[in-house]
Amino acid sequence: MKTIVALQAVVTAADFDRGPTAADWAAIKAEMPLIEAEAELLDAQIMILDRTPSEVDEQRIRRARRRVLAARRDLANLSAAAFVPEVGA
Repeated sequence: MKTIVALQAVVTAADFDRGPTAADWAAIKAEMPLIEAEAELLDAQIMILDRTPSEVDEQRIRRARRRVLAARRDLANLSAAAFVPEVGA
């Protein structure tokens, strides 16, 4: 059996195969607080899957939801600030 593959990786490599650019890293860094808050919420929800949530569990989930909302708000405000022209510049 004969396999058909490209002989040179450079010929077939596309731009998206080379890794994130500096702009991609900047976007990831800006979104990292939201990613961490969502992971914390997911962890809190996973902890109560197989048992009845206690009062402490409910507090943990409420706190995690508030952090997610705050991170989304901050990210939205950061994104909106990019479109607002500077006054007095």
